[in-house]
Amino acid sequence: MTKNSTIQLFESNQVRSLWNETEEKWYISIVDVVAVLTTSASPNNYWKVLKNRLKKEGSQLVTNCNQLKMQAADGKFYKTDVADTEQLFRLIQSIPSPKAETTQHV
Repeated sequence: MTKNSTIQLFESNQVRSLWNETEEKWYISIVDVVAVLTTSASPNNYWKVLKNRLKKEGSQLVTNCNQLKMQAADGKFYKTDVADTEQLFRLIQSIPSPKAETTQHV
């Protein structure tokens, strides 16, 4: 399995992602997306609480999330919860944020 990593920027926030050539899918760090969408001082805790709430609701989304090693700010690699783009769009719907809302043009 060949993987290529990249860092995307969104409003000056880094969003780590990995391309899995075998599956032809991007995997994106959930905590990084949470940091972009929320004003939480601790995106890790926000994700932990959200993940537990989704598990209690019986969401398959959390069950289907993977963990991949991604490079952290300290330069070390840690297992990080990731989602593919389809999973990520569903997850974003669970996060109340004006940044995640779609705009409608009249």
